[in-house]
Amino acid sequence: MVYNVIGTMSGSSLDGLDIVFAELTEIRGQWTYSIKASESLPYEQEWVAKLANATELSARDYLLLHSEYGHYTGHRINKFIETYQLDHKVHFIASHGHTTFHIPAGKMTAQLGDGAAIAAVTKLPVISDLRAMDVALGGQGAPIVPIGEKYLFPGYQYYLNLGGIANISAILPDGFIAFDVCPANRVLNGLVAALNREYDAGGELAAGGVTDHDLLDKLNGLSYYNEPWPKSLANDFGTATILPMFDALRISVQGKLNTYVEHIAIQIANAVAGLKEKMENPAAPAKMLITGGGTMNTYLISRIRQHLEPLDIEVAIPDELTISYKEALIMALIGTLRWRQEENVLSSVTGAERDSIGGALWVQ
Repeated sequence: MVYNVIGTMSGSSLDGLDIVFAELTEIRGQWTYSIKASESLPYEQEWVAKLANATELSARDYLLLHSEYGHYTGHRINKFIETYQLDHKVHFIASHGHTTFHIPAGKMTAQLGDGAAIAAVTKLPVISDLRAMDVALGGQGAPIVPIGEKYLFPGYQYYLNLGGIANISAILPDGFIAFDVCPANRVLNGLVAALNREYDAGGELAAGGVTDHDLLDKLNGLSYYNEPWPKSLANDFGTATILPMFDALRISVQGKLNTYVEHIAIQIANAVAGLKEKMENPAAPAKMLITGGGTMNTYLISRIRQHLEPLDIEVAIPDELTISYKEALIMALIGTLRWRQEENVLSSVTGAERDSIGGALWVQ
């Protein structure tokens, strides 16, 4: 079977809306993909502010924003369809939305972007609310991308995504396991904003800084890192917990960036070390696929490689399309599995009571 699907993703780093048009093919349980069109649409400053402040709104205003962002997403998708001449070629849309509230302990997660509004604007079937069923079943609702890694990217033992939050997946004897490691781009971009930059291109500023070891020890001592998996981070952990740790420090922005890059690399190595202990042959060499916007930060990648070298982990970086659009591509796959009424969230990853078929379907 062949499915022509649009997948969308809005990450916690607030850099924009990723859209892909993918051809997904399933033959006897084996999946392949081809990205036919893709675009990352930066948010206007107005929308950056709206999304960043969404959790401070009243219930009424939050729901109004939920509808407004759904219509906004729908119009962006329509423009994408027009630009790439995709009329009558799209079977359906899988929209992740933009995560705001994520409280698995209360069995609640919320993503802005009303699926009904997207369907009304695009006049196409829409699958949204991809995390809700897993959370209702007692799961973390995150990460949900391992199902895509399982089907679309075989051949690796570890999968690392460097987005607003760094998360890792691994294939253990008992099945897939995955969890959020630490905030990544959300914090790095927040730190470099002091220099009126959106991001640290290639990690050049971080590479020129000096590690503050007292700060590094405090970062590594945060209680989250001692919690067992499955576990996940809310988007505001980076902004509400970590960024304030830098505020009163009299060190350069370069030093702050350098220290936080080192923190990310250490926490990734710690996570891999814990996972390796669960492998059938912990001493065996292994391969890790790294994707997400953070792969463009060559200094960060170099520090990750350095910390993984003693663990005998080979790092692989895929093509630029996959790096940039892996999450939106996997949302397309998750939506396709929902369309087929097949399980698309793994309980071994999230800790839910069972695997589930997640997603609400909106059809006019």
